[in-house]
Amino acid sequence: MSVLEVRDLTVAFRQDGKVNPAVRGVSFSVDRGETVALVGESGSGKSVTALSTVGLLPPSAQVGGSVTYEDQQMIGAGDKLLRQVRGNDISFIFQEPMTSLNPLHTIEKQLRESIELHQGLEGSAVRDRILELLNRVGIRDPEERLNAYPHQLSGGQRQRVMIAMALANKPDLLIADEPTTALDVTIQAQILELLAELKQTEDMGLLFITHDLGIVQRIADKVCVMKDGEIVEAGPTAEIFANPQHPYTRKLLGARAVGSPAPVPEEAKSLVSTDGLRVWFPIQKGFLKRTVGYVKAVNDATIDVREGETLGIVGESGSGKTTLALAIMRLIQSTGGITYDGQDVRGWSTKKLRGLRREMQIVFQDPFGSLSPRMTCEQIIAEGLGVHGTAPGRNANQMVAEIMEEVGLDPATMHRYPHEFSGGQRQRIAIARAMILRPRLVVLDEPTSALDMTVQVQIVDLLRDLQVKYGLAYLFISHDLNVVRAMSHKIIVMKQGDVVEAGKAEDLFTNPQTEYARTLLSAALDLAG
Repeated sequence: MSVLEVRDLTVAFRQDGKVNPAVRGVSFSVDRGETVALVGESGSGKSVTALSTVGLLPPSAQVGGSVTYEDQQMIGAGDKLLRQVRGNDISFIFQEPMTSLNPLHTIEKQLRESIELHQGLEGSAVRDRILELLNRVGIRDPEERLNAYPHQLSGGQRQRVMIAMALANKPDLLIADEPTTALDVTIQAQILELLAELKQTEDMGLLFITHDLGIVQRIADKVCVMKDGEIVEAGPTAEIFANPQHPYTRKLLGARAVGSPAPVPEEAKSLVSTDGLRVWFPIQKGFLKRTVGYVKAVNDATIDVREGETLGIVGESGSGKTTLALAIMRLIQSTGGITYDGQDVRGWSTKKLRGLRREMQIVFQDPFGSLSPRMTCEQIIAEGLGVHGTAPGRNANQMVAEIMEEVGLDPATMHRYPHEFSGGQRQRIAIARAMILRPRLVVLDEPTSALDMTVQVQIVDLLRDLQVKYGLAYLFISHDLNVVRAMSHKIIVMKQGDVVEAGKAEDLFTNPQTEYARTLLSAALDLAG
């Protein structure tokens, strides 16, 4: 029996007196105990389709067709019915947990609100249920995390909290919109196994939205491929993967980052290195805030990166990957040696570090969150020029146009705002912002994880081309080992703050020395199908 049935769904948005179609004639159904995957590139209409099922679209949306949950019509339904269904019968897991979680409330409070509202539990029963959920989604030491705020968790940990919230009320239908994007491969595997288990034990339907076809092949019973607001191909997963009929489906299946980076020149000198680098955060308790222990975020990390070389940093969420990079950039306090271009930079003042800041740049995972919505593309890219005074006598507008062309953006669009660009274009803006300062070291913190497979390939090719052209050194942080392999000369594997394995990229992939590295590779191969 279908728990959700969508028939001839149409969605259009009114903007500036025009009506812009987003979804056109979409039809599919989700049965109990079944997983249906919606796949396609950004802007294809996947998320709009999902949000329309329970009336979560903005007032500017014009929705037509039919969406029924348990034979109840959702399009045009009253607020009472929609409130009853949302979060209780149909739950959502969204891609961006930082924008979905309340930054002012602890994790316990946010989970407690959902459970008390829909299940009527009280007191210790609620707390027990919260701990059970956090355990099930792979949060280590859940009791210590109850009083944490979202900003105190890693991206993967925040996503696991979102998944726990969605599962709290045992929904009939779970709509998961890119739920594993921010997660490392081992946790992805755990979450997918958990969803598959719940789907069977709870007789729950699952509508799974993703751009990762490896996950689709592993988890989905049926696939609907969307392009430009329409379903261009649909059918059982095995049939779609074995014999895709539509050219667009074949394009998606063929999109995967391949190859390897250009060799590092033999004469390349060391640009940045660390010796026994530590980042320990004190655990303080009591009225006097006495230190009772330490969170060892990074513990005795020793690395060396040459000009034109990429060091891949892999490991589970919370293993210390980003913390290590931020310490190297002197953005957080650390102990141990940090050498940049032959100079010990540990004791440098803020004023002296300013010159270093221009040579060290960072590109973040979430381009939308790292770009100011109030600034145009031109203002965003040129901002660093004003801060560092690196364009005396030159036309900043001309420099912006040149770097936009270099990263594959049309300079004619420089006066647009971030929301007017696709996800891949926003990431190119973030790369342009970093590259316009002509840095020597660039930290790439999950730069491709939120992007479609086809766009991932484009960004990887762009980053490799820029590295060769300018002799850039990269610290490449990612949980996508396929992309890490395509980008990296050397790799370090981190676990709970420790570097457990280090070496040449190809050696690690062909002959990992530690059980943890073998587990990561095995999980990555399983997800890749």
